[in-house]
Amino acid sequence: MTAEIIDGKVIAAELRGRVTEEVARVKREHNLVPGLAVVLVGNDPASEVYVRSKHTQTQTAGMASFEHKLPADVSQADLLALVAKLNRDPAVHGILVQLPLPKGLNTEAVINAIDPAKDVDGLHPNNAGRLAGGFEALSPCTPLGCIILTKSVHASLEGMNAIVIGRSNLVGRPLVQLLLNENATVTIAHSRSRDLPGLVKKADLVYAAVGKPEMVRGDWLKPGATVIDVGINRIPKEDGKTRLVGDVAYQEALAVAGAITPVPGGVGQMTVACLLVNTLRAACAIAGLPKPAV
Repeated sequence: MTAEIIDGKVIAAELRGRVTEEVARVKREHNLVPGLAVVLVGNDPASEVYVRSKHTQTQTAGMASFEHKLPADVSQADLLALVAKLNRDPAVHGILVQLPLPKGLNTEAVINAIDPAKDVDGLHPNNAGRLAGGFEALSPCTPLGCIILTKSVHASLEGMNAIVIGRSNLVGRPLVQLLLNENATVTIAHSRSRDLPGLVKKADLVYAAVGKPEMVRGDWLKPGATVIDVGINRIPKEDGKTRLVGDVAYQEALAVAGAITPVPGGVGQMTVACLLVNTLRAACAIAGLPKPAV
């Protein structure tokens, strides 16, 4: 048996298509154009590529895209002043400050300064707390994408055993809350968990978000498990170049899993698509409109 490949490119394209239709509808019916502001501090090459992709996809979906590039040596006060200005701007419904920020800037203070209603990264304590309490909230984009990918395989996650490996605020912790909202039974594991292979072996759904190349081995998996690989790691090849791998040993897992996301071409594709979803939802909520059908 070979696992079904969960094609993030196709699923993300379908999601972007639905967002584009809903953006056109709210524009037509309510004269509302959702707007996303992205703030990039410094010139980290990976962040620059990511921000360009966000800009293109935002515009393609029919939304307004506002880019703000600041030098790496920008002061904390100037960065917070820009966030405050975007909070007040009625054309901006989503604010995303690209992380990581350069050393010397207080990430927590910047996140806390964003209006929770415009926090499309889902990192503000208000949104994190609401999500943890099971209330309506803007959720971080990557965990949201993980749930959508899982539901492309399983219509319902109710009663399934899920394990989340990794406990970051960006992926692991919010993913646990989203899985609980789907009525899954969830174990959260991390680098200090005892007998990690034994814990993984019991899971119907495996989410690897630990940032260690190919850490999860094929023989850890329960046969037929669905594997969502959040990791993106660069490892050297014999010719001196590098290649991208996930947190799961992909070739080993293919022979055991029921379904698996590839790296690249899996979760990463969904993150920007879910950012568009969050921006559209935020715009509708701020305008007092019903939640859009995405």
